[in-house]
This record gives sequence, C-alpha cells and structure tokens, in this order.
Amino acid sequence: MKPRVLFVSRRVELPLTESERRRWDAIRTQLDFRVVASGAVADDHEFMLAREPPVLAGAAYYASLPVRVAHELRRFRPHAVVAQGGHETAAALTGRRIARVDTAVIADVHGDYRSPTRLYGSRLRSLLNPLADRVAVAGVRHADGVRTVTSYTTDLVRSIGVEPTAEFPAYMDFATFLESPPAPLPDSPRALFVGVLERYKNVDGLAAAWRRAASRVPEARVRLIGDGALSGLVAQLVADLPAQTSWSRGLSQPEIATELDGSTCLVLPSRSEGMGRVIVEAFCRGRAVVASRVGGIPDLVDDEVNGLLVDPADVDALENALVRVLSDTALAERLGAGARHSADRWIVSADEFARRLRDLVEQVAGLS
Repeated sequence: MKPRVLFVSRRVELPLTESERRRWDAIRTQLDFRVVASGAVADDHEFMLAREPPVLAGAAYYASLPVRVAHELRRFRPHAVVAQGGHETAAALTGRRIARVDTAVIADVHGDYRSPTRLYGSRLRSLLNPLADRVAVAGVRHADGVRTVTSYTTDLVRSIGVEPTAEFPAYMDFATFLESPPAPLPDSPRALFVGVLERYKNVDGLAAAWRRAASRVPEARVRLIGDGALSGLVAQLVADLPAQTSWSRGLSQPEIATELDGSTCLVLPSRSEGMGRVIVEAFCRGRAVVASRVGGIPDLVDDEVNGLLVDPADVDALENALVRVLSDTALAERLGAGARHSADRWIVSADEFARRLRDLVEQVAGLS
C-alpha cells in the first residue's frame, strides 16, 4: 500500500507545466497524495487550491491554512504532511491540533525562513520580522521530521538546534537544458539574469553594477528576464542604457536555454537564495556563473572553478566580476567548462526523488 501524504505548498498553477507534471507523476507512483495550496480554483481531486484575494493575499493564505489543513487531515487521513517552509509547517502543526489527530508533520526546508518578510514585496513586511521568525523556527523545531536540500539549508536547520532527518536535492527537470551539447560562447559578450525582480534577488545591486561596468566593456550587453516589484527599476535601466540592456518579463524553458546559449555568463547577485535552479540550468549549458556568496549558492558555485563569487553588498566586486568574465574569453571558457562538469551532481531523476521522498515519509511516519 502506498503511504498517503498531504503536501502543503504556497502556490500551484494548473494545468501543470510539463516539468511539474513529470514530478507529480513520479510521486504518484510512490505516494497517494493531496496538495493544499493557493492558486486558480480548478476541479481537481488531488490539488486543493484556493483563490487568493487581490489584497493581502499572503496574509489570507496563512490565516486560512490551518483550517484547510485540518479539513484535509480529517477527510484524507494521511500518514504524513510534508510542508514546504517553516511557516507552512507551523500552520500544518496548528491544523493537526485543530483536527485532533497525530499525523506526522515533515518540514521541507528549501531556503532561509527569514527571507519572506525581509526581501519580498513591500518593505512594510519587515514589521512582521520578529513574529514571522518565531513562527518559522517553532514550526521547524516541533516538526516530526525535517528534510533539507543542500548543506546550506542543513546548517540553517542545525543553527536552531534541529538535526535534519534527511538531506537530498529537490527534483528539477533539466531535460530542456540537456537536449544538445552546449553551444560555443557568443562572439559578443553578454550577461544574462533570470529571476523574479524582487529585492532578495538584488536587482538593484545588479543595476548599479551594470551602470558602471557597461562603459568598461562597451561591446557587452546584459539581458534580464523576470517580473516583480522592481520592474520599474529595470525599465529605467533599459531606458538609460538601451544599447547595452534588454529585458523580457518571462520566457519558456526552451527560450531560456536559447538565451543561455547566447550568453557568456549567468549573473545571480542574490541577497538570499536556497538552491538556485537557474545556476544548474546555466551549468547544463556550460556557462559560468557570477553570483553572490550567500545561502545555497556556494554549495553550487566554486569560486574561480565554475564561476565567480562576490559579496552581495559589494557593488564594486560585482562590477569587476562582470567585467572580468565579459572581457576575457579564455576565462569565460575555462569557467564554462567547469560549470558543465559541475552539472551532473545536481541532476536527479523524478523517479529517484520520489523514492527518496517515500523513504522519508515511511521513516518519519513509522511505516518502515
């Protein structure tokens, strides 16, 4: 009999993308599951989605989550709950108390629990820092099991006195990025940024660094792909440096792979990062990564081997790193070769991921 698992996540979009479908199909072979999340309302027996209100969406999601979890605990009777993040874990534990059941709750820690109120959306969120931090820490500490994805998240959990039950990478579908050998570096140097345009991605730091670096490498360009609260800042950068800056709000995975092939390096100057999927995508395409020495990034990027690492607060260092890679073809090629060699460590099949997830559930729920 397959274990029954209730997954608690922030948001799910239906219909699933090809990548997400592959992941859930593999999980379905190992687990009988339901998912509680926010998203467009859809008629689906596995994904229990609730539409977010246009105002205070995050607050509404977390306020309703314990009751929604309690309802599914009573209805579905899962062996375990897997909650992605400390705050979701705290809500799941509250839901368990409401439902008056003893279902095992597993915290799935992918990044820094302190980031959501500090580096997303409005700065007014920072008023919630003390409360949000306490809630997340309490969630992880009181969970029956904890799964981490990199040594960074393992160290983060250990710093609050908890030993992870298991550490293994999240499943990420890199098939699109592995369909063909990496293309040669482009004739004209170009840096590529892919990510949400939020403060935690340090988009403002990148804009400041590029304003300085552009004049030092006049033949180079930077391309940004993403959308978010700092869209206005990026639009201004494009307006000020139109010959060396371009921007798209969103692209498909095949289009991002093409963009990587047309780039010399990926730049990811984040202030906080769990495991940067786009870094592995760049590795698959043999592209060096200029990134911040924060969070889980150093778990992937080895300075001077497959990329360059800088302090996220040091605009000068980011400027100089971009200039180095974009003006030195031999360096870009050497780092790119190291990047492609590094990719294999992070490529996990959907089937392997699902098997490890089942092993974790059976261990924590006492089914093994």
